[in-house]
Amino acid sequence: MAPEHDTQRFGGLHGSLRGCFEAVGSRASAIIPGPLDELALTEQLIRYDTSHAEGVRLCAGFVNGWLEARGIVARQLDVRGLPVILAEVGPEGAPTVVLHGHIDVVPGHAEQFEPRLDGDRLIGRGAYDMKGAMAAMLLALHDIHSAATAGSENGRLDPVRVRLAVVPDEESEEAEDRASDRVVDEGFVGDFAITGEPTDLHIGVQAKGVLALRLRVSGRAAHGATPWLGDNAVLKALDVFRRIESLPFARQSSELFDRPSINLGRIWGGDALNKVPDACIIDVDIRYLPEQDPQAIRRLVEAIADTEIVSSFSRPPAVVSSDSVFVRTLGDAVAPSLADGPTSVGRDGASDAVSFLRVGVPAVEFGPTGGGHHGPEEWVSVSSLQAYRQALGTFVRTLPAALSREAEHNAG
Repeated sequence: MAPEHDTQRFGGLHGSLRGCFEAVGSRASAIIPGPLDELALTEQLIRYDTSHAEGVRLCAGFVNGWLEARGIVARQLDVRGLPVILAEVGPEGAPTVVLHGHIDVVPGHAEQFEPRLDGDRLIGRGAYDMKGAMAAMLLALHDIHSAATAGSENGRLDPVRVRLAVVPDEESEEAEDRASDRVVDEGFVGDFAITGEPTDLHIGVQAKGVLALRLRVSGRAAHGATPWLGDNAVLKALDVFRRIESLPFARQSSELFDRPSINLGRIWGGDALNKVPDACIIDVDIRYLPEQDPQAIRRLVEAIADTEIVSSFSRPPAVVSSDSVFVRTLGDAVAPSLADGPTSVGRDGASDAVSFLRVGVPAVEFGPTGGGHHGPEEWVSVSSLQAYRQALGTFVRTLPAALSREAEHNAG
């Protein structure tokens, strides 16, 4: 497929669209509450192939129905024809926490959308990134709502408001009108945000920025029988990529990162078998360190001979202080589930947390334990899903006291 026609944002159709309503038989049965078990709910979410728009819509419909079946009012935004699910519980005017996550996944093979259990590992596309976290967030919101409802009946309200934002396009290459930005622009924010990206129960206080470049590398055409008379742009493009890997910025490191990440994601070149290609397009995915300047990196790439940047996509890095009262309270909440205690970590992948950071809302990545995301054996630890759900609940319960202590400390 030619790059100018590469408009598909969610990959091809992979596997059948199996509904998440196996336990009840059909989507119409969504009004009947299903299991409140982290494993069962994650399995249901994985069965949706959300690498394409229709699967995203079906899965979002399930999430919406799941929430409403439990008395949690949900509403929907539309972003480029894709649904964003928003819900909230707790009193208005209270300290507000946003739980944020995505249901879309990168493309996978049909069998990856049939979850399988291997000991403590639940294997399937999106298990780690991030349908396991999404299932636990849904369950944590239900727990918080149930506790708040019981408290109101006893004349006591939970002093924290919790908002849930479920977006459909975190894995998308769309540069404009992204769902997380729209959520923030709609005012669906708070005092702190948690996005459930993979962190192995540690707290991601930094994430690399994204600089994705589409490059045109120029060569010289010749007959395929006499390649020495031409300048093969495809071979030249591989050399250009190696040049990028050897630029000075690629060897830098920081406190939380060993190095930037540089990947050759796609390549198109040549228009005839018997012709030396005179042009080649490559997509290079650069994840740069928070301290690095993406414009300086662009200038270095543009200086490579016979190389032109024809388009680009960028997202800034995410940085939050590990000394924030929110980060410390979240760390205390998850500490019982970690033998060595929680640590602040840097995430190699970019983060939609930047959507909240750009309006001054501190946001971190925090998710369950697993591995292999975007790979053939992606998995999430089932036991960590329960620990994650409990940590979110503990964080919400203990946050008011932590904020009160922080205010007293600052006043003193």
